[in-house]
Amino acid sequence: MSALDSKHTDENVVWHSHAIDKNFRAEQKKQRPALLWFTGLSGSGKSTVAGALENKLAQLGYHTYLLDGDNVRHGLCRDLGFSDHDRRENIRRVGEVAKLMTDAGLIVLSAFISPFREERELVRELLPKGDFLEVFVDTPLDVCESRDPKGLYKKARAGEIKAFTGISSAYEAPEQPEIHLHTDQHTIDAIVAQCLSVLREQGVIA
Repeated sequence: MSALDSKHTDENVVWHSHAIDKNFRAEQKKQRPALLWFTGLSGSGKSTVAGALENKLAQLGYHTYLLDGDNVRHGLCRDLGFSDHDRRENIRRVGEVAKLMTDAGLIVLSAFISPFREERELVRELLPKGDFLEVFVDTPLDVCESRDPKGLYKKARAGEIKAFTGISSAYEAPEQPEIHLHTDQHTIDAIVAQCLSVLREQGVIA
């Protein structure tokens, strides 16, 4: 390894600005880029709501991308486990990817348990003010457990999964989410309509 290679990358890597920037891409797509960060317990309905909202946005002609917790662990984060350190790194990587996607002018929907406020705030701080919208899918634990689509709660109760959010590991609910959803009280259509209303108020969509 040369002396140059051994130096810290911050000393040798310079950010390059380009003529085609975020504002150009946003104007081209007729939308304001944003990251909708869906957080909630396993089984709360994060992926279901995010998917339904993305479908509606696509029907309306908007440009989107959905980042799903399970999907990124098949590629981008396949080397990570579920220790506190690995979970933080998982969220950090997703946040950086989402930042690039918003720079590309997209409306990004991200569905991750992301149980700790500090992790979610770290992602918020990566983006310009107003570009991060925290979406709290607030579903009671007993409802999530009754759904148990992957059988994870059953395994956690049996001690087969350690540090499982909501059972043996804490979930820190958002204190002031931009969007607060209750999947146990409203239909998916009503929830999507609620999300669209906030996106219009925030100027993300027309």
